[in-house]
Amino acid sequence: MNIAILGTGNVGQALATGWLRAGHAITFGSRQPTDDAAQALVAAFQNKVTVTDHAAAIAQAEVVVLAVPWGAAEAVVTSVADWGNKILIDATNPIAPGWQLALGRDTSGGEAVQSWAKGARVVKAFNTTGYNNMLDPMYAGATTTMFIAGDDGGAKEVVTQLAEALGFDVADAGDLTAARLLEPLALLWIKLAVVQGQGREIAFKLVRR
Repeated sequence: MNIAILGTGNVGQALATGWLRAGHAITFGSRQPTDDAAQALVAAFQNKVTVTDHAAAIAQAEVVVLAVPWGAAEAVVTSVADWGNKILIDATNPIAPGWQLALGRDTSGGEAVQSWAKGARVVKAFNTTGYNNMLDPMYAGATTTMFIAGDDGGAKEVVTQLAEALGFDVADAGDLTAARLLEPLALLWIKLAVVQGQGREIAFKLVRR
């Protein structure tokens, strides 16, 4: 599968690492695809990825991951006039200064992304844990949970497969309004890992019986 990752930070690189192992083709979308940092990224992945501008990355992809800082998300998404039914995975969180959510209760970042991405099938995923857990979701021999939400069943099936390829157990939280629950869950992970200083080696797991 051809996957475009918009954003070259830790989350994007962690997802790329796992999906390359699973045999997917990865293109990073960057605001500055020819600068030294972009070339260093290609070298770090041993030339197994390409870096191009956002528009070109989106055009050639079957699945697009939005992994830019929240403040840049609207401009990146609205730079595409028609998403043409592509799957858009929203891995962002609308974090405001002071480790607070900028949106919540009656809306969410995921719903905002859907409103900006005309014609896309948005799925909220990869936002409730740290990038280290995307590299290795296993704890004491047990996999941890990736929660997803979206309105399109077919898109969620694809995202489920991509999450499982990384080693996650997947829990479907429902339609995209469930992003109103997943984004506070992400903030809880941040509070525990960063604010309280428990460290990044923590993760959520949904247990069933």
